[in-house]
Amino acid sequence: MLLLGLEKEEDKKLDRNELDFQLLRMQNDMKQIAKKYDVIGVDQTKDENLVIVYKTEELDQCKIMLNDCESRYEGWDFSIDAVFEDECTLHIGDIKGPFNKGYGSICIQYLKETAANHNIPVIKGDIAERDWDHVDRLVHFYEKHNFNIELDRDNKCGKIEWKDF
Repeated sequence: MLLLGLEKEEDKKLDRNELDFQLLRMQNDMKQIAKKYDVIGVDQTKDENLVIVYKTEELDQCKIMLNDCESRYEGWDFSIDAVFEDECTLHIGDIKGPFNKGYGSICIQYLKETAANHNIPVIKGDIAERDWDHVDRLVHFYEKHNFNIELDRDNKCGKIEWKDF
């Protein structure tokens, strides 16, 4: 029993040390990121890693990016690129980065916030043939975030749409 208590205490120390390390890295990384981008949030992944969320908006383009504080900032770890199609629609052009880490869920929430800040009620996107090897994962992701999905399995393409009504 005493041994289990010591192991739990040791785990707490390791967790606290890891968190302290991530906080220190986050402070340093945030300074670097803020020189070039708008830092719009700090969040936590499903693995409890701290992440910095930042964006850039230039002309009709918007890019939501994420840096995981587990590693030193050397550029984004995940991004969603979108275009302001018109005054009512934001169109997702590409999503880049590793999957199954929770990055996409964090970034899509910030993309929805960006749309709301611009009074844009619709986010759209396409599923292309190049996405077909992971289409089931994409469908799961978009359904989880309340997008409507239309797939044309014969032609290996599709459309996604989210409405804030």
